[in-house]
Amino acid sequence: MGNSSADFSLVQLFVMGGVTMWPLTLFSIITVVIVLERLFYFFYHNLKLDDLKEKVENAFHGGNVDELSNFLESHTRRRMGARILLTLVKRRDLPEHRLEKLVEAEALSCISSLENGFSFLTALGAIAPLTGFLGTVTGMISAFKSISEAVDVNAQIVASGIYEALITTVFGLCIAIVALAAHSIFTSVVDRFASEVEIACSDLIITAADSAGLAESGGIAESRGNEKPEYQK
Repeated sequence: MGNSSADFSLVQLFVMGGVTMWPLTLFSIITVVIVLERLFYFFYHNLKLDDLKEKVENAFHGGNVDELSNFLESHTRRRMGARILLTLVKRRDLPEHRLEKLVEAEALSCISSLENGFSFLTALGAIAPLTGFLGTVTGMISAFKSISEAVDVNAQIVASGIYEALITTVFGLCIAIVALAAHSIFTSVVDRFASEVEIACSDLIITAADSAGLAESGGIAESRGNEKPEYQK
C-alpha cells in the first residue's frame, strides 16, 4: 500500500504536480480569502428590509419623520436598506422622477459594494481549471518523454506518469467549483436584495407622493377656509 494515492501527503501531491501547482496554490488562497471576506461582509450588513419599510410607511402616514431620519441614520453602518431609505426620506419633497433617480443611484452604490470581488470569483472559476489543464499537458509531455527514454516500458510507468499529470487538473477543478458555487450563492443573495429594494422603494415613493399631495391639498383647504368671503370684506 506504500504506493497508493491515499498515502500521499499534500506536500507530496504539490511536488508531484510540478511548477503549475504554484499558481494554483495562489488561486486557492485568493478564492478562500474572497469567499470568507464576502461571507463576513454579508453577515455584518443586515440586508433585511421589511421592518425598515414598515417604519417609513408609518412615518409617512402621520408619524415623526425627523425621528425616523435619526433612526435610519444610526443604522446606516450595518444596514444597506437604511442607507437607501434614508435618501428617500430626506429627499421626499422632490418631484417623483427626481426622487426615483436619487434612490436608484444610492441603491446601485449599495449593490455595487455587495458585489465586490464577484468578478474575481468568476475569473478564478475560469482560469483555475485552465491552469490545471496546462499542468496536465506539460505533465503528460514529461511522462511520455520519460517513457520514450525508458528501456523497459511497462504499464506501471505509463500509469504513474499519467496520474501525476492529472493532479493539477483535480486541483484546478476544485478551485473552480468553490469559486463558481460561492459566486452563484452570493449573486442570488444580492439579486434578492435588489428585488426587495426595488419593490419597497417603488411603494414608498408612491406613498411619499400621496402624503405630500394630501398635505398640500390640506394646506390649500385651510388657507381657503381662513379667507373671508367678498361680501364680508
